[in-house]
Amino acid sequence: MADKVMVIIGAGPGIGLSTAKRFGKEGYTIALLARDEDRMLEAIDELEELDIEAESFYANAASNESLKAAIKYVNDLYGRIDILMYNAYTFRQGAPTETDPADLLNDLQVDAVGALASVQAALPYMDKGGTILMTGGVLGVKPMKNFASVSVGKAAMRILAMTLHQELKSKDIYVGTLTINGFVKPDTHFSPDNISEKMHEMAMVRDGVEWTFDRK
Repeated sequence: MADKVMVIIGAGPGIGLSTAKRFGKEGYTIALLARDEDRMLEAIDELEELDIEAESFYANAASNESLKAAIKYVNDLYGRIDILMYNAYTFRQGAPTETDPADLLNDLQVDAVGALASVQAALPYMDKGGTILMTGGVLGVKPMKNFASVSVGKAAMRILAMTLHQELKSKDIYVGTLTINGFVKPDTHFSPDNISEKMHEMAMVRDGVEWTFDRK
């Protein structure tokens, strides 16, 4: 059993790992869910060097069943889920008329459908005061023709977060999405560490469904 548990889906070396470190310093046990097991093991080593309790779980955002099974495993191990962060995404280039509909469908699964499946799987293990965070992006608000698929996916995830917020706020479950109005890059204003600070602020303040991370 753990005192408080954060699940991060799409736990790569960028925003996912930085957010794990930020919340881990606050005493959260971190459950990392992703496909790349080698990268997850490297992340676990980094977290443990900071005395953060963490564990990795294989999950593929392209499969709702994989997500559901991993989230259940987290609850079986720790007995609770306090924060769920959905950070999985695709980044396919191409104009709308050049995009294979099958590719768009697959990307939408990772960008939005997987988020819904993850929320539905985690809710039974969340008490009042639980938190759901989603990593949004500028393309969901200002789409670009050469990134049609990811623009559609981020827009769908943004609307999903807003409707979940409307539904779950009466149950004292906070849902928020952070729209990042720039491209994430280490050692810049849009660094994963800076973005993780905003994620932490969202989770603490628990007010307003859409937060933005803007240029200075």
